[in-house]
Parts: sequence; structure tokens; C-alpha cells
Amino acid sequence: MYIGIDLGTSGVKLILVDKNGNVQKTVSKGYDIIIPKPSWTEQDPNAWYVQTIAALKELVVGFEDNIEGISFSGQMHGLVILDKNDKILRNALLWNDQRTVKEVEYLNNEIGIEKLLEYTGNIALTGLTAPKILWVKNNEPEIFKQISKIMLPKDYLAYMLSGVFASDMSDTSGTLYFDVKNKKYSKEMLQILGITEEQLPQVFESYEVIGNLKDSLKHDLNISKDIKIIIGGGDQAVGAVGVGVVGDGECSISLGTSGVVFVSSEKFNVDRKSYLQSYAHSNGKFHIMGVMLNAAGSLKWWAEQIFEDKNYDDFFNKLEDTKINDSLYFLPYLTGERSPINDPDAKGVFFGLGLHHRKEHMNRAVIEGVTFALRDTYELIKNLGVKIDTIRITGGGAKSKIWAQMISNILNVNVVTIKIEEGPALGAAILAMVGTGLYKNTEEACKDIVQLNKFYTPDTTKVKLYNDKYNNFIKIYPNINSLFSLI
Repeated sequence: MYIGIDLGTSGVKLILVDKNGNVQKTVSKGYDIIIPKPSWTEQDPNAWYVQTIAALKELVVGFEDNIEGISFSGQMHGLVILDKNDKILRNALLWNDQRTVKEVEYLNNEIGIEKLLEYTGNIALTGLTAPKILWVKNNEPEIFKQISKIMLPKDYLAYMLSGVFASDMSDTSGTLYFDVKNKKYSKEMLQILGITEEQLPQVFESYEVIGNLKDSLKHDLNISKDIKIIIGGGDQAVGAVGVGVVGDGECSISLGTSGVVFVSSEKFNVDRKSYLQSYAHSNGKFHIMGVMLNAAGSLKWWAEQIFEDKNYDDFFNKLEDTKINDSLYFLPYLTGERSPINDPDAKGVFFGLGLHHRKEHMNRAVIEGVTFALRDTYELIKNLGVKIDTIRITGGGAKSKIWAQMISNILNVNVVTIKIEEGPALGAAILAMVGTGLYKNTEEACKDIVQLNKFYTPDTTKVKLYNDKYNNFIKIYPNINSLFSLI
């Protein structure tokens, strides 16, 4: 048996998987997000550990002597800092914390984007770890002086379970102090941040064993044998493993609260225009990723907050009653946007409203707007020379046949869903399988375990209509973006 631990923002999810990839048991535990000020988000790392141990105690009952390995998927970009006695110095700053605007401006403007691309392959964004370190340095100097260990969220769990101070390539890629191309810490960035390599964990590939489960925890869990700890990776890379996106040019779109277009790559690619992130993948290679901040989040806001209707089947079915070429557009920038416009001031907009429009037309505009925004990123990836034949779609939005077909039509690409979708948790379990030697690599494991479900092909008539509509959509933001600063 193999355990995958997915450390998310709202809770931790653990799955127990047999050697054939069948999920035997699932346990989830929640914890709070702390918001000291608007746009600031924090969590207590000890809450992650306490809830993970509580979940483990439930998960292993009846399987204590059959577990071979444990691995992790974790929310990326967070900052966990410990002193020399391993005491947590402050709450962790999370991936969606926005307090580092000044630090990002300093890195991008004074250090310079070209140097950042040279040092790391990426530019500074408010969510990344390096700006958070600078913020602590600038705003909490007494805490900064006490830092002995700097780690990412899932690495804290791995440390608490194994006693080994370690991280992995995929998660560390999102810190902005890691030279992704050469897979090593950037000496230049460490100097800029005022930290040393001794304060940072040793970096492994996501499928590598870092140690064994602590004896004290084995005793608490009634486990007698050694259990290998495999370091795992960042949630996007591990989630891609969980849906089988591990071969060169293979692509997934995650339709969660945010929308992520993810492409696996044999070689390292840098987007010189800095619209995309270039990171190491959990399969030992690389990936390119673009993130829009509100995908299914836009749908949830529209359906539940505006119309107070949680019947998503009705929502999608009513789309069939409206025309594609209706002149109504929606910009899904409800909390700003990352890829490709990277504009924290951007806002959501309905454009083209008339007296003839009804709720059904606005429903369509919302879903189309999200899908057009995903196409923005998809076009950027294609422009890098990446050839994509089929996209695997995942997340809550993938449950809608109508949305799946719309993605196929708007992006003009084949689309497929996954039969059993456990995403990052399954990906972590697969990494545990590879780490313990059940499979020789992630590609072999995914071929056996990940099963495809429903296929969708582009409707040529609708492709033409959507191309025309998309070409209008991309003209709207550049013509109104200067107005957002007035709001």
C-alpha cells in the first residue's frame, strides 16, 4: 500500500492506494486560513501537522503492516521559517498572500527581469517565496535574524514525519531562488535575499526517498515495519502526475478555483516575455505553466453569489438555448489576473450588454470568458513551439460535458477526461510507488494506473464561430485596462 498526502490551502487529503492504483481509503481534515489584513493569508504549520497525523491514524487502521511508502503534494510558494531549535518563528505566508508588492517591484525593476530570468528562469510575482523572505527581512528583522531553516509547506510535513530537512525540484522551482535550468540554488538570488544555502533544504527529485517514518510516529500508528518517505512535489506538478501528464508535449488544464494550463517538457523552456512559469516537473524533467486566477471560481461566484443557485446542471443545460455569436463578453478577472496579463488591478467586466440579454446569455458569457482566458495561455505555449494533440481536463469543471466540449471547440484541440480523478493525492501515491521501486519511473507508473474516460473532438462549425468571438475578446482588455486603476 502507498499513501499520498495532498497538503492544500483549506485542508489536507490523504489517500491509501494499492499496487494497482486502486484507492482503498480516503481521509480529509480541514484547518483555518488566517487573514491578518485584507489580501494577507497565513496558516499555522503546526495545524498542518496535527491534522495530518489525525488523518494518518484513521487511514492506516487495518493496513498497518502493508504500507510501503508515503509521499506528498503541497501548496506551492509558501514560506515556513524555523529557528535553531526548530521552533516555528511565525505563521506561514501562503501562495495567495499579496503583501509583497514592494518587494516584487524591487526584484523586477531594480534587480531587473533579465537578471531574474538568467538566475532562475522566471520573474518575481507576489505569491512566490523569495519576495516573502524579503518582506520578513524588511518588516520583521528580529524574526529574520533567528531563521535557521527555510522550507516550503509540504517540506515541513516531510521534516516532521522523517526528521530529514529536504525539498524537491518542482516545488523549489517556485521559490525564485532556484536556478531551474541547472537544478541548483541560485547563489546570486541567495545573496540578494540575504540568506545562505545552509538555511535551505537539500533538494531531491520528487520520486526520491529521503528517509523513513520516525520511530515515534510508527509507534503512535501501530506500525512495526519501516516506511519510506518520498519527498513529493508542488501540487501542480504532482497533480499532473496524477492525471498522467508526464510525456513530452502532454498537456492538462485544471478547472479548479483557478485555471492552470500545464505542459510537460523534456527540455527547459523560458518564456522571455514572462507570461508563463518554467519549472522542474515531478517526473525529473520540466514543465511550462500558466495560471489564471478565476476559472471555476468565476462560475461559483456567478451562480452562487449572484443568482444563489447551486444547481450547476441547470446552469450548463441552459447554455444550449443561447447562440455562440451573441455579442456579449465577460472578462473573468475578479481578483486580478496572472497569465498572461499579470495585472493585480484587473477587474471582472461584462461587455456588450443589451436589453435583449437574459440570464442564459450571461451564463454563456461567463463560461466562454473563462475558456477564452485559458486559450490566452494555450496560445502562448503553442507559440513556444510546443505541439499539443490532446488536453486532459481535470477539476470540478471537467464534470460538465458541455464545458468539456466548449474547451475542445474554443482551443480547437482534442479533449479527454480522467476516469478516476484524485489529482495531486494520487500523484503523490504514484511518486511513492516509484520511490519504493514498484515502478522504475513515473511514465511507466502513469501508463498502468491513469485511465482515460470521455473524449471530445472539435466541432468545425463552432470552431469558426469561436475563433471570431475570441479575436474580439482579446481586444477588450488592452482598450480598457487603463481604467482599472480608477476603481
